[in-house]
Amino acid sequence: MPVPVPRQRNAPVAETTPGGATGSDLTLLVIEDDPAGTLSVPELLDASGTRVRIRTARNLTEAERLLTDDVHCVLVDLALPGRTQGEELGALKHVLRLAPRHAVLALTASGDTELAAEAVRVGAQDHLVREELDARLLSRAVRYAVERKRADAAQVKLAESRLRAQENARLERGLLPTPLLEGSDLRFAARYRPGRSRALLGGDFYDTVRTPDGTVHAMIGDVCGHGPDEAALGVELRIAWRALTFAGLCGDELLSTLQRVLEHERESDEIFATLCTVDIAPDGRRAGLCLAGHPAPLIARHGRAAQLLPYEDGGPALGLLPRARWPRRQVELGGVWSLMMYTDGLIEGRQGPDTRQRLGQEGMLAMVNRQLAAGLEGESLLEAAVGEVREMNGGDLTDDVAVLLLSRHAKRG
Repeated sequence: MPVPVPRQRNAPVAETTPGGATGSDLTLLVIEDDPAGTLSVPELLDASGTRVRIRTARNLTEAERLLTDDVHCVLVDLALPGRTQGEELGALKHVLRLAPRHAVLALTASGDTELAAEAVRVGAQDHLVREELDARLLSRAVRYAVERKRADAAQVKLAESRLRAQENARLERGLLPTPLLEGSDLRFAARYRPGRSRALLGGDFYDTVRTPDGTVHAMIGDVCGHGPDEAALGVELRIAWRALTFAGLCGDELLSTLQRVLEHERESDEIFATLCTVDIAPDGRRAGLCLAGHPAPLIARHGRAAQLLPYEDGGPALGLLPRARWPRRQVELGGVWSLMMYTDGLIEGRQGPDTRQRLGQEGMLAMVNRQLAAGLEGESLLEAAVGEVREMNGGDLTDDVAVLLLSRHAKRG
């Protein structure tokens, strides 16, 4: 059926395009089969200043040739010939498959209300009635269809972005460690805050396991940087550490092997990682300590102020020196104690919002002693420590923060 030539009529009020597209030129491809009824004007100009250029195609084959990237909208006559029973929307569906990123309008007769509704349901942005078509209605419908398609595309991208964020969150959450301490009388607590916005995983990593001989092994480390690549490398190092620990490696042998893992997995020779490992004897009274460019742990023994464990004789960070060595120092823990391991994100925050002076290990030590004097321990101690560091810094810390606390309490009875 022919498409009538739009009748120009005055519009006293200037119309604005949704989304602020007023005055933008648009191109409309009209698909209908009667040359005598084809739109005879090359373009429309309405009161809003929007110019709609018109192309015409007599069939779908010709439309496919004319459907170039500069076309914004397609008007499909649902009365195109060649329809079969039950396939009144065949031409429209073909156009929707052919032009998934274009706005599409359906042209129907006045009595085809159900067909028009079905056209919108399958994907058209709107429908027009042939008998009511004029220049103002057509140009407005084209502009609205284009903006609606853009809004739909933006909504799809937003939904896809949210889905990816949820999948990433599940993935990152699954990569966080689950301590394996079954059979041990030690208590475990940890806090982890990545520096990346809206991330669950950063370049810091930690883990704790108990081997069959009763020894408890704990580790905390920090890959330089805090992006997704550093987070992935941290996970690789943590998993490698756990596997090597269960294989019986310890001290220098373990760290040398981890360095080889780092050297093979890092993207650049400039990437390095600091590491602190402790292995606590089955009786809980002694531990071996290895430091690879990492801050020394803090220990609080029963009835005494917290202090830093010895940090002399430590080795360099992993990845800096190809033939480095990491001596293992024996440390006496005592009967009742709490051992806090942490990354430098905890001590590199400022001492106050109005100063650039860093908290440092001594400032952290004083802070923890105040909290211990207030009776805090375990989860409460870590929560207070991380919260106070953030408060002193005047807001969120830019670096990743990981803190791990192992405690041994007096046995009852």
